[in-house]
Amino acid sequence: MKIRPSIWLLLLMFAAAAQSTEPPDDTTLFASPTRKDRIGRILVPVTINGQGPFRLIVDTGASYSTVSPELAQTLGLEASDEFPFIVNGVTGSVRAPSVPIESLDAGDVQLRSVRLPVIRPSIMAGADGILGAAGFKDQRIMVEFARNRVTITRPRVGAAPRGFQRVHATVLENGLMTVAVTVGGVRATAVIDTGAERSLGNQALRDALRNWQNRKKLPLFTDVFGTSGEVARGEHGLAPIIILGPLKLLDVDLIYGDFNIFEIWKMRDRPAMILGMDVLGTVRSLGIDFRNRELYFEGAYLGTG
Repeated sequence: MKIRPSIWLLLLMFAAAAQSTEPPDDTTLFASPTRKDRIGRILVPVTINGQGPFRLIVDTGASYSTVSPELAQTLGLEASDEFPFIVNGVTGSVRAPSVPIESLDAGDVQLRSVRLPVIRPSIMAGADGILGAAGFKDQRIMVEFARNRVTITRPRVGAAPRGFQRVHATVLENGLMTVAVTVGGVRATAVIDTGAERSLGNQALRDALRNWQNRKKLPLFTDVFGTSGEVARGEHGLAPIIILGPLKLLDVDLIYGDFNIFEIWKMRDRPAMILGMDVLGTVRSLGIDFRNRELYFEGAYLGTG
């Protein structure tokens, strides 16, 4: 998905051309650096069918892991429409062919004998594929942006890293991680989406904040593009203070709209948002713990309550 460049550079798939960084060796996981003027993607080297490493985007907002056509060709796999996947994006859904994968290894994430959809390269923004949330069951992702490093491990129950702000989270059946937030006093559900460059709000959240917005200013609209090629209209606006556990998120720009993905997630009728890398990528270190159902933040620009 991407935002029209005149408003902002690419949204994920989403990411605005993050600097390419080779890992020191085949086993070290890493993250592309975050800059003030662009959003860094979280990338990990992944071994597939004993080959690699290949560069996959860690996308906690994606239910499926995916591979690019080039990666499928490198692996000697032919995409088949006999076992299609419906891949849901922000603006719509697309039917994609798939390939059989014998093994996929990224840290402590191990997939065996699975089929993965094949998505065109423009959606990958130069990466070899996406490592989706469905691959994370009891793992913890620790991203150290300052050190350009990512680790994926299986933590002990109840074990939390020291020196981090902790936020309780919920893991849904589809693998999505959500947190409870308040936006200008409005209670909302926020999806933690490391695949999204920009943070998005649904129309229900926009409507709930209608009295907060400055009506003297004309709304600024932008086109949002998704995996299906469909275009959705979004309204750009500065959000009021977002309370996330003990943290206060200040000066967050949101793109509000009636986006398809909120319907897919059954979050259309109540205030909801996507927390993307424009927020998540501003901290020094980020932890996403699926086993203990917690988020960890260190060195955030965010204020603490």
